[in-house]
Amino acid sequence: MSRSAPALRPYLPEDAPLLAAIFAASIMDLTGDDYSEAQQEAWAQAAEDEAAFGKKLAGQLTLIATLQGSPVGFASLKGTDHIDMLYVHPSAVGQGVGAALCEALEKIAGARGAKMLKVDASDTAFDFFRKRGYVPQQRNTVTVGDEWLANTTMQKTLDAVAPSPPGGHA
Repeated sequence: MSRSAPALRPYLPEDAPLLAAIFAASIMDLTGDDYSEAQQEAWAQAAEDEAAFGKKLAGQLTLIATLQGSPVGFASLKGTDHIDMLYVHPSAVGQGVGAALCEALEKIAGARGAKMLKVDASDTAFDFFRKRGYVPQQRNTVTVGDEWLANTTMQKTLDAVAPSPPGGHA
């Protein structure tokens, strides 16, 4: 069976419960080599209030990645130049979901005039972003509940987006 490429679509309010589940599964199943169980649980609690989680996603430009019509990941752009969240369900890792989401946000940020795009990458996501041209800038420690979480602020210089010719045709 051949794998299909991920499709992208905008966030809808009814997506909140499923995206909260993807968020928690991604943290609990994929970050164990870099974070303790207590750190994972504190981090995943951000999605326990699905209404607040959905409100945060709705307040940003959020894209949903689907495989065969089912949501398997999401990413959000805060403002014009900050990837706030990028999470992929563990069952979809290695299928181009994260790359498709990241590339789409890079194009959108560039089209909105951003010259640089930044992300606060978890230790688990560090190599994912580094391989895509993001350069480490600063190591951070964030306290969530009674736990500290480390991440690294990374940034990437975006390619200039060529303006569309008159009439919109190339």
